[in-house]
Amino acid sequence: MINGLKRAAALGAATVALAAGGVVGTVGTASAAPQDHRPSAGSHHCERVAGHWARQWRPAFRDRHHHWHPGQWIRVWHPAHQECHHSPRR
Repeated sequence: MINGLKRAAALGAATVALAAGGVVGTVGTASAAPQDHRPSAGSHHCERVAGHWARQWRPAFRDRHHHWHPGQWIRVWHPAHQECHHSPRR
């Protein structure tokens, strides 16, 4: 029982050390990258899209009990989001 607890403690400490090293490595890499990734103002257009219901076709399928379910239209909720359209650079 004692050996199991020691092993679990050592494994937990090693996991924390690896995770901390991964976070530090990621932060160092991210800060070395250029900070401004935005294209020029004329090359993109963003608009806010309200949430809405959309129709989506669910194709026919056979379930794991070999019961056949025909295809049907279902309604799917698309939450509010922002759509950005980038025009190609010339």
